[in-house]
Amino acid sequence: MGGRHDQWRARGDFKQFSRNNKGKFGGIGIQVGYDRSNRGLLTVISPMVGTPAYEAGVLAGDTIVKIDGKNTDNMRIDEAVDLIQGDPDSLITLTVVHDGGKEPVEIPIRRAIIKVQSVLGDKRKENKEWDYFLDQNSKIGYLRISSFSETASAEVKDVIVNLQKEGAKGLILDLRNNPGGLLKAAVEISDMFLSEGKIVSTRGRNQQEEVIDARPEGTMFLPAEKYPIAVLINRNSASASEILAAALQDHNRAVVIGERSYGKGSVQNIIDLENKSSALKLTTASYWRPSGKNIHRFPDSKETDEWGVKPNPDYEIILKDEERLEFLLDRSDKDVVRDKKPDAKKADKKPFVDRVLEKAVEYINNHKEKAALDNLQPRVS
Repeated sequence: MGGRHDQWRARGDFKQFSRNNKGKFGGIGIQVGYDRSNRGLLTVISPMVGTPAYEAGVLAGDTIVKIDGKNTDNMRIDEAVDLIQGDPDSLITLTVVHDGGKEPVEIPIRRAIIKVQSVLGDKRKENKEWDYFLDQNSKIGYLRISSFSETASAEVKDVIVNLQKEGAKGLILDLRNNPGGLLKAAVEISDMFLSEGKIVSTRGRNQQEEVIDARPEGTMFLPAEKYPIAVLINRNSASASEILAAALQDHNRAVVIGERSYGKGSVQNIIDLENKSSALKLTTASYWRPSGKNIHRFPDSKETDEWGVKPNPDYEIILKDEERLEFLLDRSDKDVVRDKKPDAKKADKKPFVDRVLEKAVEYINNHKEKAALDNLQPRVS
């Protein structure tokens, strides 16, 4: 069932693809990139809290000038990542220049298994861990799922259990810019909020439709009418993100807010090649919503056709390109782990207003108010 998402992944790409899905790898725990404000040099975007790099003193904004003595001039990102990652317990030395510093500093670091968080908050607490409440007063929980990795469903469950213990009264699931991941993770997370009914089905050539249903045990945030849920999506929410959003929307368990999703409803199997050093990612079937509607956007699909996930009526929020960029920059800035306060220019900058998130908060607060009024109505017995 060939399609535009069929792919062959060579050694380097396949290694990274496998790491992304597993949610862990051997490394030091930093995000690297080319910072335009830093003359395009290889830069630490952010260290990850609790990792070897963080504990060794690697800071956001550090310029990486050498990796184990190898100069990083003209080095590609994937080459740098391959040099930095390696067997747990092995040593690596980064030579960095701290932001605002002049002299290079050698930092020896011992690699470890790095677990990449799939579930993030909106902001950090003072201890730099994620805060999964938007604010303590509203008791609105907020989970940003960045990918549907092998660890994603367990992470979501842990956060939800803690939110319920702390008295959460509503929940926002942010799937914006989530490209998808594993079907199993999407199904398990959907099942946490649904006690019955179809989650998703798959259809392929020459094969019977396969239906995956929710199970009654283990459902959280019940009763549903007391605990509203909002799901945030945009045009980059794809695949597993669309399965979760569609399942909760079709069962009226959540309102979907934002933009129409990407429309990637293809089922892909991974076929290992060359002793698992490369792989063929082959499209074999397509996903269908509980309502029976199609998710996949085919090459000849029109805007008026049925594909992807659309926001609920009155909850579509179209962003201009400038606003979209501001959102990405604001989100990136919040994700950085800093040991010092941002400079005065950033502190004086007008804060970005996330209209999609504001709409979700408005929905949940309105729902909470309605539930409170309903509780005041006299009961006939």
